[in-house]
Amino acid sequence: MTTAKRFTGWVLGAATVAMGLMAGSFYVFGCAVMPALARSDDRTYIEVMQNINDVIQNPVFFLGFIGALLLTGAAVWRLRHERALRSWVMVALVLYGVAFVLTSGVNVPLNDALAQAGDPARIADPARVRDRFEGPWVAWNVVRAVLCTGALGCLVRGLVVWGRKAR
Repeated sequence: MTTAKRFTGWVLGAATVAMGLMAGSFYVFGCAVMPALARSDDRTYIEVMQNINDVIQNPVFFLGFIGALLLTGAAVWRLRHERALRSWVMVALVLYGVAFVLTSGVNVPLNDALAQAGDPARIADPARVRDRFEGPWVAWNVVRAVLCTGALGCLVRGLVVWGRKAR
């Protein structure tokens, strides 16, 4: 196996790991974090979500969030002459691209609006603030989780096809 082919395998593998981290992040929010928070009173819910939205903006999260996009894009480019294999990775890129746009265009603006509501102890109508946030955020998070899981499945399939061709 040539060095270039080996490097392509590493890029595809790294894209798969990054995608798995993102799918897992959205999955955990969907099946554990948000259902647990749903049990909280309005002020606690708002405070915890404001805290999560603040601390999640860190280099480790952004490495996976942006890395999944860039590594999958790099894998598509590196596999541009491998038609069958490229198709799996391209579908993964499209699925994750949609999740990336949803995050940037829907979930982040909802997070920003929640932050702008201010200190939960001083919000006049916390039930209204929560109501505007919770339903849409949870629904779109489920969509992100499904998209990322689909992208992960495509990348795993791509790795299987790549491994068979590399023999």
